[in-house]
Amino acid sequence: MFSFTPLLGAQSSSPASQSLLEFEGGIKILVDVGWDSEFDVSKLRELEKHVSTLSVVLLTHATPSHIAAFAHCCKHFPLFTQIPIYATTPVISLGRTLLQDIYASTPRISTIIPGNSLEETSLGLSTTADNNPQVLLQPPTAEEIISYFALVNPLRYSQPHQPIPSPFSPPLNGLTVTAYNAGHSLGGTIWHIQHGMESVVYAVDWNLARENVIGGAAWLGGGVGGGSEVIEQLRKPTALVCSSKGVGRTSQATSRIKRDELLLDMVKSALGRGGTVLIPSDSSARVLELAWLFENAWRRSGNGPDNVIKDSKLYLASKTMGSTIEFAKSMIDWMDDNVTKGFEADTEGRRGHKRGDSKRENDMNRPDGDGGDRTAGPFTFKCLKVVTRKSRLEKVLLFRGPKVIIASDSSLDWGFSKDVLQRIADDPNNLVVLTEDYGSQAEASKPLLGQVLWKWYQEREHGVAVENGKESDPLNEVYTGGRDLVIPVYSWVALEDKELALYQQHQATRKQLQSIQTNGTANLESVNDIIDEASSSSSSSSDESDDERQGKSLNFSSKILSGNRNKANEDKEVQGVNALLRKPGFYDWDVRGKRGREAVFPYANKRKRTDEYGELIRPEDYLRAEERDDIEGRDLRDEPDGKKSGLGEKRKWGGTKLVNGDRSRRPSGARKRQKLNSLAGQRNGVDNTESSSDESEVEHVPSGPSKLLTTSTTVQAQLRLGYIDFSAIHDQRSLSMLIPLIQPRKVILVAGTESETGWLAEECRQKLQHSVQDPEGKDDIFTPVNGETVTASMDTHAWTVKLSRELVRRIQWQDVRGLGVVTLMGRLAPTLAEDSPGGEQKRKRQKTESDESSSETTRFDHDLPPTLDVLPANQAAATRTAAQPLHVGDLRLADLRRILQSSGHAAEFRGEGTLVIDNLVAVRKTASGQIEVESSGISLPSLLGQGQESSFHTVKRRIYEGLAVIAGG
Repeated sequence: MFSFTPLLGAQSSSPASQSLLEFEGGIKILVDVGWDSEFDVSKLRELEKHVSTLSVVLLTHATPSHIAAFAHCCKHFPLFTQIPIYATTPVISLGRTLLQDIYASTPRISTIIPGNSLEETSLGLSTTADNNPQVLLQPPTAEEIISYFALVNPLRYSQPHQPIPSPFSPPLNGLTVTAYNAGHSLGGTIWHIQHGMESVVYAVDWNLARENVIGGAAWLGGGVGGGSEVIEQLRKPTALVCSSKGVGRTSQATSRIKRDELLLDMVKSALGRGGTVLIPSDSSARVLELAWLFENAWRRSGNGPDNVIKDSKLYLASKTMGSTIEFAKSMIDWMDDNVTKGFEADTEGRRGHKRGDSKRENDMNRPDGDGGDRTAGPFTFKCLKVVTRKSRLEKVLLFRGPKVIIASDSSLDWGFSKDVLQRIADDPNNLVVLTEDYGSQAEASKPLLGQVLWKWYQEREHGVAVENGKESDPLNEVYTGGRDLVIPVYSWVALEDKELALYQQHQATRKQLQSIQTNGTANLESVNDIIDEASSSSSSSSDESDDERQGKSLNFSSKILSGNRNKANEDKEVQGVNALLRKPGFYDWDVRGKRGREAVFPYANKRKRTDEYGELIRPEDYLRAEERDDIEGRDLRDEPDGKKSGLGEKRKWGGTKLVNGDRSRRPSGARKRQKLNSLAGQRNGVDNTESSSDESEVEHVPSGPSKLLTTSTTVQAQLRLGYIDFSAIHDQRSLSMLIPLIQPRKVILVAGTESETGWLAEECRQKLQHSVQDPEGKDDIFTPVNGETVTASMDTHAWTVKLSRELVRRIQWQDVRGLGVVTLMGRLAPTLAEDSPGGEQKRKRQKTESDESSSETTRFDHDLPPTLDVLPANQAAATRTAAQPLHVGDLRLADLRRILQSSGHAAEFRGEGTLVIDNLVAVRKTASGQIEVESSGISLPSLLGQGQESSFHTVKRRIYEGLAVIAGG
């Protein structure tokens, strides 16, 4: 059985994606933990309910709509980190830098604690005068985000993998997941999930076309030598889960080259006026495509008409862009073949002896090289400067010449893109190029800046400036006409007094409940009763004094603590002598009257972890002193004891850190590493010309509890707006063409608005009316809404039965492409109670009862599935003649050709799907799957002389060998 439940993104304006797939046996797979730019914690409530039952988590793209809630789930959902998580290497690396950028840029992702949640846990503590105090949860640190992504298991494309289940998951029973390239982002994934006879393809936000850096989706072979048919692994799934976004949009340009030319022409037009061009983009996925495009355009510019580019500056602004570029350099094999071939050719050209001046000059003109630098390669920038600090961005904006700034984020609600927009809005020569369609997100409660600009672009209230492009294509730039643009400003404010007490009470109660959920040793009902009692009493008596309210709070805490102490004492009795090891602070154990291992101190034998090469070691134990300076974002040289002083603890003498002290007191290894990093940053395009004060620049973020303070500033927008679709997501044409080629049995549409989903559902019904029509006339095109569960299984008429031992002995399995196939005919009967699990113990207990009651009736266990037993002899003879044999399997003509060629026969394809063998036999496969074999009736003289069978009989025998012939009786 297979059921599907969209948690976020189905028939909704929110771009966030969360889906729950459930298979037979209670196996639950969560695909994506996306979030939208509102970062509303209430949208994660459904996900939180399912965390304790999840088996596996899969991630598809390193974009906010697919991975933004990952760190929040790891920090605030205690069981989430125990679930096995799988993703490709680029998704892991780029997702890490993306979340670090978001948490460092906006306090909104820390999530506001709902007011009703604060009231439930306040236990009589008076809330502040403000009805909505906007208290924030504690955000994860950069080191915690690194540790969370270290838990993700990396996978490669086209390699089937059987994941391990979570500790609270049922057995997976051979569940297999395989990742395929989805395009759209580096490492983006189409998931193929196989469980039993269920074959599910999960494909959300894919792009069939190849780009400069990112290859096309793997539907037709990844765009490299791909044909007109979908690859076999993704063809004819039992269920296809596909996104419907983009069906109302037709591609602006006919090709990727045309799109790039339009974008460059629009940028050149603004640079010619001496203006600044802002291109908002994400900080992980699509920014790599933009950086590659503009870097090569700046390198190719000469002294001709492109001189406006040569005299302009190019910047890439994001707080974690340096790490993103470094990760991109190590993932060349995940990029398009053109990038890989260019890098290999550049590497081959740099090998060998010294080259002449002419060779050096040619290298300087290579669009993907870096002159004489031996370490040059893809994403080693010469023209593009990486900006990672706000102070450096301010210096860039003070430069009055023409410049292009690619900044995060595309929503313009956080990141450097919002800061740049605020500074350049008042100049009519400046330009903002929108790279995605914000129309589907227009229903948000508070429109983002990107949505406001998109609305202005669609309205075109103050006119349009038409510029001529390179090939006389019109470039439409919309005037903003001095309209007021309200820019919200979000900041952290430390909690004080009553707000701090309210937050501490909320966190104490939440941690207590989470520990109860994690350990599974406390009585949840009693705790919930206490909470409900406290909440009801506090709400009913609002005029009580502060002393009475504080007394209730103390009573509630004492009840929970006393319950835990009683439960801990019970656990000690159950654990026995092992409580000395498992219980902290427990040292007394009475050995009087004990025997065996209960009378001696327990010994914990820690098993060493080994693999096929021997015992596993920790690489950090073998690092040199200079290599120990920085591991996982921590400066280990400043922590000689490996410990940090906690709140209220005394620091050891000489254990203080050098914050702004003398640089000469740094170790020699640290000075050497700083110098090497500076040189590497200059080579990679990272601008390290900031002053020493900029190096210690850290944005003010309270280390303790905080709340969200929202202000706003209004500017008059005089700049121009342009739009080039750079989202690289499937459009109407690709969806209409590809879904019929996939030939799915059932289709589930998610990740789109209601109108987009309805249009694509009707399109699928028209083009797949023969392949997705249920025999009973049911519609197999599903369009669920958030929280709605649909059953999309192929075995809707299948039942679970138990096979008797006698029937199992007679089974003869036949292998069909790795699957065992057999047909059975037997007699159904209820399962006896003694045949059920634990039935032997039940039968022994029944012996104590009276003999009369035990012998009167036969006991059946109706809660168990029925038993299929061997047919009696008289019935078996009657059914043997009525049953017809079955042929199971799917023969491929390419496999048949290879088998016949290895047997010495001449086999080749002629015409459209016709295999000709020895010029005597023709084999065709119809659209319905039937095999047609035609022969001329003549055999080769060489075969007749040797007494061998004819070509026709050989082909016929090989065809039957590729199928499983199952007798009905």
